[in-house]
Amino acid sequence: MSKIAPGGKASSAPLLGNDIEPTLFEMSVPGRSAYQLRTTGVPATPLKDMVPFAHLNPEVIPIAEVSERDLVAHFMRLSHRQFSVDLGMYPLGSCTMKYNPKFCDAVASDPGLNTVHPGTPAELSQGWLELLVDLEQKLCAITGMQAATLQPAAGAAGELTGLLLMRAYHTANGDPRKRVLIPDAAHGTNPASVTLGGYEVTTIPSNERGLVDLAALKAQLGPDVAGIMLTNPNTVGLFEEEIVEIAEAVHDIGGLLYYDGANLNAILGQVRPGDMGFDIVHMNLHKTFATPHGGGGPGAGPVAVSKRLVEFLPGPKATRMTDGSYAWVKPPRSIGRVHGWHGNAMVLARALAYITVHGGDGLKRVSEHAVLNANWLRVRLADSLPAAYDRVCMHECTLTATPLKQKFGIKGLDVAKGLLEEGFHSPTVYFPLIVDEALMFEPTETESLQTLEALAEAVERIVARAETDPESLRIAPQTTPVSRVDEARAARQLVPTEDAAAR
Repeated sequence: MSKIAPGGKASSAPLLGNDIEPTLFEMSVPGRSAYQLRTTGVPATPLKDMVPFAHLNPEVIPIAEVSERDLVAHFMRLSHRQFSVDLGMYPLGSCTMKYNPKFCDAVASDPGLNTVHPGTPAELSQGWLELLVDLEQKLCAITGMQAATLQPAAGAAGELTGLLLMRAYHTANGDPRKRVLIPDAAHGTNPASVTLGGYEVTTIPSNERGLVDLAALKAQLGPDVAGIMLTNPNTVGLFEEEIVEIAEAVHDIGGLLYYDGANLNAILGQVRPGDMGFDIVHMNLHKTFATPHGGGGPGAGPVAVSKRLVEFLPGPKATRMTDGSYAWVKPPRSIGRVHGWHGNAMVLARALAYITVHGGDGLKRVSEHAVLNANWLRVRLADSLPAAYDRVCMHECTLTATPLKQKFGIKGLDVAKGLLEEGFHSPTVYFPLIVDEALMFEPTETESLQTLEALAEAVERIVARAETDPESLRIAPQTTPVSRVDEARAARQLVPTEDAAAR
């Protein structure tokens, strides 16, 4: 490991190896500056003469003193150490981290879109409102729903919006209810959203085929059940074959069906949630419709609903009037705003560009290729990492490292870390929780057969290492800028500062 020194000293090979990147404070040299200001002749005014004393910090705030050249080099080196969808395969299961077409970025960068303030009156932003109405109509056509709100800023925000719509509907009927059913393979955000929505969570177990146990579901149904949250295909990557029976059972007791759109990429153009019986559908535009996401955003999680819930949608929403113009209209029994303005507009614009350029036939091919890639990978890796459920999957395949753990003491986490050394981003690990030593791969439709083959060969090399040199996997990765970290300790003993005590 290199020794940190002030003055901009850093590794000249930033992509690989164990050389650490110094912080700006460690690079700081007194007197250096990354900016220049002209001497104007205007006398300096003390800060205390411009800012009230109560608002001044009595302590001097340390500022790193570095040159512009060293400042730029520092951030460029850091950026080169980051993995991204544009650099390589990102097979995070349940995340749909597929390549983002640059065409969509070009469309969203049009000044006619990105220079319009969200507070611009409707009569001066007719183009934007038309765009939003067009997107809403297309999303409803894709999902089989009646109307939608584009306000939610991400999937989790969409989930909460859906639960609030569910609550508004039942409350309007004089029957608020108190429970929402969730499968044990559900996304972790589902129970959190249910709690935030004011409901109690009832967990429904999976059967031996990795699907919702219909008998267990029916045993939990009652007049206090507000609805059920499902994704189909489910989080294991399998299609819920009894979805029609599930919908009928929930509807029979007056409940609603909520569709978690995390896995919508698997069914585009094949089947619609509305046709399955769902009443509420959230969509992750940053997943299914390929707009950049990660690192906390930006995202978009529109929520589409069936006819009975339209009047409760958040508002105001872009609406086409009878004279052909567009205006902001608030639904009659709206739950109110769920976003400060009208949603993450540039993500919405990218999504419309993606949908338009593909068309219906193109979106259908997206799901076909996504499912084909996942099943190719499942079969190709059968001898290395067997599938948790040995049957045809949808857009993602959930594999298990249990045989490696039993034979060589190598866990799923070790396999994932080994893949980093092979140049691939890790798959999702230990999720869903119902699968022991889970490794969930979602190759998406954007990866070529050659890339899938390279990934499979990398996994095979890791499996061979598990038998011949297991210790090397337990300490992997060793060739990345940051070697293996203690993730459990990081989660339990969070130190959000960079100082000597944190090392």
